[in-house]
Amino acid sequence: MKCIVGLGNPGKKYEATRHNAGFQVIDELAKRNNWTVEKKKFNSLFTTEHVRGEKIILLKPQTYMNLSGGAVRSFMDYFGFGEEDLLVIYDDLDLLPGKIRLRQKGGHGGHNGIRDIIDQLGTKEFKRLRVGIGKPKSDSVINHVLDTFSKEEKKYMEDSIDRSVEACEAWMERSFDEVMNEYNK
Repeated sequence: MKCIVGLGNPGKKYEATRHNAGFQVIDELAKRNNWTVEKKKFNSLFTTEHVRGEKIILLKPQTYMNLSGGAVRSFMDYFGFGEEDLLVIYDDLDLLPGKIRLRQKGGHGGHNGIRDIIDQLGTKEFKRLRVGIGKPKSDSVINHVLDTFSKEEKKYMEDSIDRSVEACEAWMERSFDEVMNEYNK
């Protein structure tokens, strides 16, 4: 079993914001595979699918970004999977739009959604896919992450969402180390 979690904020108001890059990847992954992420449980939208005999859960916590950990923990307890089967997708200020980076583990890097997941799970040992959104030029960080992408950034973001979806699909069939080696180039 594998669980792929996209982080974001619920509601139309936040749909196209930088902070919802994780949701955008989950939505595109579902669209490409003709899946629908609309079941509701534990303050989340999710779907369970099967790829080559393995259960795949796509998850979008609806708790707002800073409280994502409780939803993730509830799914882990309910479905009985561990940190080794968890991949969390989220926006990253330290990467430029269009860039992605996969990691086996790590700290929160100032990201409150990741901070809450670490707190709820009691470990930093879970896979991550960071989607670059760039640093604000003059705006505050909060205004930057809750704003939409510029026209120029949108072109780069389409590419990073595509590559993120491809990386998720690759992880459904191969080891995470192989996927990291391919997509972190």
